[in-house]
Amino acid sequence: MPLILLAITLLVNVTLCYVAVCAASPFGNCRKCSGWGFAFKTDRKGRMKRGKDCRRCQATGKRIRVGRWLYNRWARIYRAGTDTPATTPASKG
Repeated sequence: MPLILLAITLLVNVTLCYVAVCAASPFGNCRKCSGWGFAFKTDRKGRMKRGKDCRRCQATGKRIRVGRWLYNRWARIYRAGTDTPATTPASKG
C-alpha cells in the first residue's frame, strides 16, 4: 500500500508543478525550430545562414503549452455554457 501512495503523491506533485508552469509561462519554445523561429541552413562555404520561417510557430519561436491550450479550451466552453442573460431595465414603480 505505501508504494501506491508514493506513486499517487508523485503523480499529483508532477501534475501540480506542470499546472504552475503553464500558469506562470503559458508559452514554450517551439520544438521544431528550438525557439529561433526559422531553420538554419549552410551556404557553400559551410557557414550557418538563416533559412525559411518555421511554419509551426509562424516564425515567433514560441508555441502554447498543451496544458494551457487545454485550460483555454475548457474556459471557453465553460463561459459559453454559463452566459448570463441580459438584465432587464428596472421597472418603474
